[in-house]
Amino acid sequence: MATKKRTGAKSKLTEYRRKRDFTKTREPAGGTDSAASVGARKKRAPALHFVIQKHDASQLHFDFRLELDGVMKSWAVPKGPSFDPSVRRLAMEVEDHPIEYNTFEGTIPQGEYGGGTVMLWDRGTYEAENDGGIEALREGYARGDLKFVLHGERLHGGWVLVRMKRPGRPQWLLIKHRDEYATTRDVVANETTSVATGRTMDDIAAGKKRAASKTANKKATARRSR
Repeated sequence: MATKKRTGAKSKLTEYRRKRDFTKTREPAGGTDSAASVGARKKRAPALHFVIQKHDASQLHFDFRLELDGVMKSWAVPKGPSFDPSVRRLAMEVEDHPIEYNTFEGTIPQGEYGGGTVMLWDRGTYEAENDGGIEALREGYARGDLKFVLHGERLHGGWVLVRMKRPGRPQWLLIKHRDEYATTRDVVANETTSVATGRTMDDIAAGKKRAASKTANKKATARRSR
């Protein structure tokens, strides 16, 4: 059976762009087809990236994003991820975001959509749990049973996103699989700085530059993870 032609990244970003005024927010518009953008996509292949952004908007939450078919599939996770397999975290699916959003950290002006402070809380690559490649990820997403393995700076191992059968806005559950990385340690409470700059949420909100103690923060994170 022939593979169906997939919607391009530009059209997938229509809702994302509709909600934002890029003359006021420093968030990326994304979806460009410049030589630099194409080159960046080629350099990323075949690894797929994920990012988690801590976002203090009207309510503090975590934005969980998985790269798939040229965009970042995105979910808002109110309580953030948990390494405890017995804990099920609500994940509200939101509009697709551009790949360029993976490096965004800073503030969104108040009065704009999502106004508040954004931290790069975790980042890395991910893959299908069953080694089925991108087709397995597409199928899992469409079926509402997306199983994957994270290779992040803070999050590791197997996870699943399960879509609940509820009307309205798509609601999923983010659950850690039982593996060597499963633990009851509260990663959200313990990890409170940016993986990119070492800054706290208050530092970012105040416009402070890269934290001088980033190396020390990384060492402390490594010790806590042992």
